[in-house]
Amino acid sequence: MKISDYLDERLIAFIDAPARNDAIDVLIDLLEDAGKLPNKAAFRKAILDREEIVSTGIGMGVALPHAKLKGFKQFHIVVGIQQKKPLDWNAIDKAPVRLIFLIVGPDDRQSEYLQILSHLTTALKELDLRKKLLCATSTHEVLGAFSD
Repeated sequence: MKISDYLDERLIAFIDAPARNDAIDVLIDLLEDAGKLPNKAAFRKAILDREEIVSTGIGMGVALPHAKLKGFKQFHIVVGIQQKKPLDWNAIDKAPVRLIFLIVGPDDRQSEYLQILSHLTTALKELDLRKKLLCATSTHEVLGAFSD
């Protein structure tokens, strides 16, 4: 399994959101614009409900908002790179967030879901990868960072 298998250049954005929920909305809009979102309202609610339970800010300037819902045929990772002011995400290390990976997929493939979360979390622990992503200026560079 490779993270790059779940990435799509249409689902990568360089954003300048004023707050966490605005960043989430931008990434959800990317999914919708790419025709990969069967129910925008239900998905947004699932993501925000998950954030209310516990923040998906995992530390190191990274957040992994995620949800599984009926209607999805496959998993997708939507990447948001916050360009200017980092976002308060109530992360476990209290650090603001600049790298956001919104994960979405079918509700009946728990094992694959957990593997994606695990692989992505492990990859993002690497400082060099985070630096590459923060310095990227194109979707091609973001995709390349996960192909190395």
